[in-house]
This record gives sequence, C-alpha cells and structure tokens, in this order.
Amino acid sequence: MKKRSYIELLCIALRRDGICLLPLFFILPFLLAACDHYDDFTSDRSQTLSFSVDSIRFDTFITTIPSATKTLIVRNQGEAGLRIREVRLEGGAGSPFRINVDGQDLSRTAGNRATDFEVRRRDSIFVRCEVTVPEQHADAPVGVEDAILFTLESGVTQRVVLTAGGQDAWFMRGQTIQADTTLAVGRPIVVYDSLVVAQGATLTLAAGTQLLFHEGAGLVVRGRVVADGTLEAPVVLRGDRTDHIFDYLTYDRLPSRWEGVTIAPTSAENQFTYTDLHSARFGIVCDTTVTDTASLTTLTLLSCRLHNIGGDGLRLKDCRTVVRNTEVSNTQGHCVSVTGGLSDFLYCTLAQFYPLSADRGAALYFANYEGDDYHALHRLNFINSVITGYAEDVLIGSSLPNADCRFEYFFKNCFVATEKVTDSPRFVEITYDDDEETASWKNFKLVDTDNFIYDFTPLRTSKMRNIADSNYGQDLLLDRMGRNRLADGAPDAGCYEAEPEPEE
Repeated sequence: MKKRSYIELLCIALRRDGICLLPLFFILPFLLAACDHYDDFTSDRSQTLSFSVDSIRFDTFITTIPSATKTLIVRNQGEAGLRIREVRLEGGAGSPFRINVDGQDLSRTAGNRATDFEVRRRDSIFVRCEVTVPEQHADAPVGVEDAILFTLESGVTQRVVLTAGGQDAWFMRGQTIQADTTLAVGRPIVVYDSLVVAQGATLTLAAGTQLLFHEGAGLVVRGRVVADGTLEAPVVLRGDRTDHIFDYLTYDRLPSRWEGVTIAPTSAENQFTYTDLHSARFGIVCDTTVTDTASLTTLTLLSCRLHNIGGDGLRLKDCRTVVRNTEVSNTQGHCVSVTGGLSDFLYCTLAQFYPLSADRGAALYFANYEGDDYHALHRLNFINSVITGYAEDVLIGSSLPNADCRFEYFFKNCFVATEKVTDSPRFVEITYDDDEETASWKNFKLVDTDNFIYDFTPLRTSKMRNIADSNYGQDLLLDRMGRNRLADGAPDAGCYEAEPEPEE
C-alpha cells in the first residue's frame, strides 16, 4: 500500500467534506515559511537587542526599604531569533539591585547571573527591576549604580545602566514621648504606628527636621509640640513614599499618604513656625480645648503651609487659635473649619483648588453648633487674607438661633469669593472675587492641575494686590517667602506678596 504524506491525507479529508483546497495551497507555503523563520536563530554580530529604555533611574529611597518595581522590555526586532548566553548584574552578588529575567529571579542565583535565554524574531521578554539601597552612614543622600549585562550567542555584550539614590533615616516605631525631647536636623525620621506626645511632655522639632509618616501613622499631641522651622530650613511633615506613581507625578503630591496631626483636649500652647504639612488624610485637628475666653492659646501657626489634604486642612472646635502668614490649600474637606472658640487669621491664603474631586469642601466653614450641640463662636477674625477657590461661593457660615450661644465673626481688607455683602459691619473693605470673565485660579502664579503643582503667589494683575491694611500685622513686614510687603507701597492680601517687576 502506498504511503501518503500528512499533506495528502489532509487534502483527501478536506475534499471528502466538500471543502475547496485552492486557498489552502496558496496559504500553506506561507505558513510553513513563517514557521521556518520563527525557528531560525542567528549569531550575526550585527543583530542585537533593543530596549524600552537605555537606562533605569530609580528615585531616592529611604535606605533599607525596598523600592517599587520597574520594568525593562527587551526586544528582538530582527528577522531571526537571538539567543542570550548570559544575563548578569555587573555588580555581582553585592549589588543592591534585584532583577527577574523572563520569570527567573537572578537574586536566587550565584553571582546574580543566569544563562540561556531566547528571544525569537519580533518578540520580547520582560525584566523586572528593584533596589534596596543599604544604609550609607551619611546624612546626605548617596547615589548607587549598577548595570544589567546581556551577552549574546554572538559574543556581543549590551548594557543597561541602573541608578538609584539612598537617604539614610532614623526610625520611630509606635513611640511615645514621655519627657521633653528635641529632634534635631540631620537624617529624616520615618514614623511607623504614629508618634505620641504624652501629657506634660514637650516635643521640639528643630529647624530642618523632617518627619516622614508611614501610611496610617500620624502625630498625636496630648502634651505640647513646638516646631521651630525657618524659611531656609522648614520643618516638614509628610508621607514616607519618596518615589513616583507616574513619570510626571510623585506620591508626595497625592493626598492621604499619612494620617495628620491630632491635638488632644489636654494640649495647649502648640506652636508651628515655617512648617510644611502636606499629603495627609487630614491636616491639623484641634478638639475642645477652650472652656472660656481666658484659656491658653491652643495653637499658633506662623508662616506655615498645609496643602494637598484628603480631609479638612485645619479643623478647630472650641479652640483659641492664632494663624498668621499661612497657606491652607487644596483639601477634599474644608480648607479651614471653625466650630466655636476664638480664632484670629492675619495675612492668610485659603485656596480651595482640590484637583481630584468636584465634591470638595469650602475654603472656610464656620459655625456655632455641631449636630445638636451648641459651641459658642466667641470670635473669628480674618484680616488681610485671601479666601477663594473654584466655586463661586467658598465661604460658608452656619448658625443656630440661641440667645446664649454667640456667633461673632469679622472680615476686613480681604479678597473673598462669596456673594457680595452690603451694609454689614462684619465685612469691611472687602474685595470680591467675582469677575465672571476671569476664573479664580487665574489670579495666581501657577495652578498646574496636570502635575499637581501650585504657587499661590498673586499675579501683578490680580485684584488682591495692594488691598491689605498695613496698620495690621506690622511685625509681618515679610511675606511667607521673605518678600517685603511694602516694597511697592502697599501690602497684598494673603500670605504671599506679588513678585516685583523684573529689572530692565
């Protein structure tokens, strides 16, 4: 019996079922040719790999903490396959970098090397890269570098550089400050499980101190905290993620990376000077510390910035508070929420341009009640300040009629986005942010909603220019950035003075 090839048998079967064979005879040679090329490999030195990037640059990480993973795509764009004889880290077993090549973890191999990989024509493999920078025993960040070496069957070696930075830090885990303590400038301090200041103790944060809070951690003050930042060396309270979520966006520009600062009813005389608090779930919360008008000051903020917050930026209930030369901006909740108490704001900027949701709070909310409980608002003063945002009305005052519950507030020489108030002694020399032809955010130097970068310095064309009363805050001759408020004759409203005209 005559033996038949596989192709002949296939044709007989298809003809028996009434299927036309003509297309098959045209297509089959191309299929067979394609299969032949797919299995071809070359050792031609002119054919090499291509990479999705020439080098992989990691951010600066806290030393001893693993990085996020980056991906390198290794492509073969030629018409024949390439065999990779070896992939290795140039730094060998001592490299701080870790790579996984096409599913094989090189950190589990001797010398961070592996052999025998194939990349067929028009195909690719993936390399996953991570780094853990070891402690460098230095206060300043230190860079580390290595390279991935790909040696082909042809003998050609290709190189992809890996770079990262490492910042040594001190670590505090679930620590309670029981006695007066000063944290001095040097390495950042990474806080896990919150940092608590016990009743009767004072925590002093020296100029330049950085507290980096892990997710879920915050600062709880039952005693007292004094942050002594300066313009050149502010105290920084932020999350501990130092890397990027996207190439253009760092985690540090996202809200709710850590909890925030809670000031307990047992706490008083807290002072924050030149303190940058950002990217928290809430900013500073002070709760029920004033029992009468003669009480101690709960909280003083001088030349601070509370920015990019997932809840309220500054929430005060029955507190005595002094806020001067300070920015509170971009909050999912209210920038400032005041319920009862006594609060004085001078040369402050409340800017409600939270970018991640249209369901944002007001720039300023104030009331003399919460739920069914009355909280006397003995005094709320805003002088020489800016209160604005995306909405047409960002100032909300709410009160319940009660002869025994005061509701006292006063605004003077402010720039405010709200409905015009006429014939009221509570609003004096107010400039209203009500220009229908000019969006509110166009008053400022930079509102970059794509990259989440903001600078609330007023433009020289803004109506908040030169409207402040220089008789108030004569000890605040300099704005938050150190610019002279009287350099052009009259101060601007808010914590920032417009930049001077460029010299010709």
